[in-house]
Amino acid sequence: MSRRDALILVDVQNDFCPGGALAVQNGDEVVPVLNRYIARFLDVGLPIFATRDWHPVKTSHFKAYGGLWPVHCVQGTHGAEFHPDLRLAPEITIVSAGMAPDEDGYSGFLGRDSAGTLLAVLLRDRGVDRLFVGGLATDYCVKHTVLDGIQQGFQVVLIGDGVRGVNLKPDDSEQAINEMSAAGAIVVREADTIDLRA
Repeated sequence: MSRRDALILVDVQNDFCPGGALAVQNGDEVVPVLNRYIARFLDVGLPIFATRDWHPVKTSHFKAYGGLWPVHCVQGTHGAEFHPDLRLAPEITIVSAGMAPDEDGYSGFLGRDSAGTLLAVLLRDRGVDRLFVGGLATDYCVKHTVLDGIQQGFQVVLIGDGVRGVNLKPDDSEQAINEMSAAGAIVVREADTIDLRA
């Protein structure tokens, strides 16, 4: 680990977990893995960012308005809240995406903090050059966040056992991981990074 690392938690929200409006199969299984990463990053004072889908009631992202998806993660609803077992500490910066009526917001790099600052700016302000990324869903928001991170010039480590996919087609997640790897992401499992001391 390096003092220039950051952890990105992608969209670990109720609507993407079992029982939610757009549930990812076994989506809640990422929570204990990511909680252990949160604890380690906090322990050594490294920055953590949690992205969230934060849609308006009417958006072209939803089927009713021409999009692909059922209504999910509407601002201020229970479904948009982070999974209750995700251990979000006060030091963790919340980044919201998909807020405009015409925005899909798949990538965390489209997200902004409460002051309106984009994720890439927040990362550079903290001197970050490598990202550890996990969350939901492998084949959409995780993939777009990882690919945009690489395009923005960051090194990216995908937490392979800390992601789950939608899998509209059975191999979507596998293809997404292959695409991220081909773009330069390093795929690890938690056991590979058990010592996260900086």
